[in-house]
Amino acid sequence: MSTTRNQTVMKTLTWLLLAGAFAPALPAQQPGELSYHDESIMPEGIVGERIESMIETFNSGDPERVQQFLQDETTSAFRSFAPMEEHHQVFASTYRQWGPVSFHSIRTYNPASPDEVIVILRDSNFGSWRAFTFEFDENTDHRVSSFAFNSARTPSNVDEPSLPQAEAIEEVATVLNRICDRDLFSGTVLIARDDDVLFTHVCGEASKRFHVPNRLDTKFNLGSMNKMFTSVAIMQLVERGVLSLDDPISEYVDESWLPRTTTERITVHHLLTHTSGLGSYFNDTYWQSSRENFRELDDYKPLVKTETLAFEPGAEFRYSNTGMFLLGVVIESATGENYFDYIREHIYAPAGMVGSDSYDMDMPVENLAIGYDPSPGSDYGYENNLYKHVIRGGPAGGGFSTVEDLYRFARALTNEKLLSKASLERMWEDHAGADYGYGFSVADGALGRMVGHGGGFPGLNSNLDIMLDRGYVVAVMSNYGSAATPVAMRINGLLARVPATS
Repeated sequence: MSTTRNQTVMKTLTWLLLAGAFAPALPAQQPGELSYHDESIMPEGIVGERIESMIETFNSGDPERVQQFLQDETTSAFRSFAPMEEHHQVFASTYRQWGPVSFHSIRTYNPASPDEVIVILRDSNFGSWRAFTFEFDENTDHRVSSFAFNSARTPSNVDEPSLPQAEAIEEVATVLNRICDRDLFSGTVLIARDDDVLFTHVCGEASKRFHVPNRLDTKFNLGSMNKMFTSVAIMQLVERGVLSLDDPISEYVDESWLPRTTTERITVHHLLTHTSGLGSYFNDTYWQSSRENFRELDDYKPLVKTETLAFEPGAEFRYSNTGMFLLGVVIESATGENYFDYIREHIYAPAGMVGSDSYDMDMPVENLAIGYDPSPGSDYGYENNLYKHVIRGGPAGGGFSTVEDLYRFARALTNEKLLSKASLERMWEDHAGADYGYGFSVADGALGRMVGHGGGFPGLNSNLDIMLDRGYVVAVMSNYGSAATPVAMRINGLLARVPATS
């Protein structure tokens, strides 16, 4: 992949992130959070006209209408942010996920952002709250100079009543039936509370080539969710006294990976918290290489050895696939064991995870879902991700699991079968002020303390949320890109309306 093409992809991914593809659940405004006020009146004048035009354009689902809107109603700087093809792609993917939207309100935050106009809408596919966030250029007749698609919290002028648990689950089933019928979701869903599985759902195909349906025990790609397993393994080694969180990784990562002048400045803690300053091995070398070259950890050295630090370790948070990958190297060095064998023995086996592993994608693994994304230019309507993703997952992501196994993993954690309570508390502490602990996202909200992780890549999206205070576990896995996160968000929003005492 050329540098120019890589920059275009990064711009597209930025758009998709703004579209809420990997956003956290936003069930309700909480005490002490940034406050906001919603007023269900469209602004007068040209600003209101621009907003109405944008909603009509979005709801049309028409690429020609999108292009006309971009040409007539946005600034040239905004249009040149990415090629027109990329603009169309983001509009199309967001419209596919949300469906037509309806205006609800204009949102004002306190403190306000004077340059932004935030339009709150409700989508028709999930019944979820969404936002169009605008900036307008007064010097060009209020043309749109900045725009983003976002998920949104419940409007301040909407009182969503509490729901009995059974009604919340019934609404989940309604949403899933609707989006499965519209082919917006392919995968599996599991909702549990403590030891009881409350709900499961399956739809779609594991193989479109042979029309093989998904099953509840179908193996789906985890994306970045392998980071949880790697981090638990590191904490197990800390408990055993094999290594320390304060150890410089130069004790475990030799100079065939990175110069010692780099590794002696990075600690195990920095890798766990994405504060190392390292980046991602999904770089130009990766895109220009055969996937078959990368199976064992040592095979990744050509992708890592050119990395330089973006900042002094510990100075800030920057999500790093390379950092998490190197934790696998630390595990191999500290134990003398193969990383994959160690995870099988110390994570999967004690948790009872019978359908989880980092499978080789050129092997005929049974009951494994192939990843797909819509492809309007294809005669088949979809393209698979076999030549985009890794041939075998590893410490930073790319392995496979099932929703049942993810539930088993969650129960093994909360029942302290994998780590002690003290280690769990340390792992689930927000260490860098970025809602991230050690290999787990962490949050406090309407559902209390919630930990877990998501994973996404073309043709895959999975998510695990563990509600520590309420006992809920929500696992969603899909072999469609960006398809699991909005499902998990809607489920969490509905569960947040269930009284804590029920």
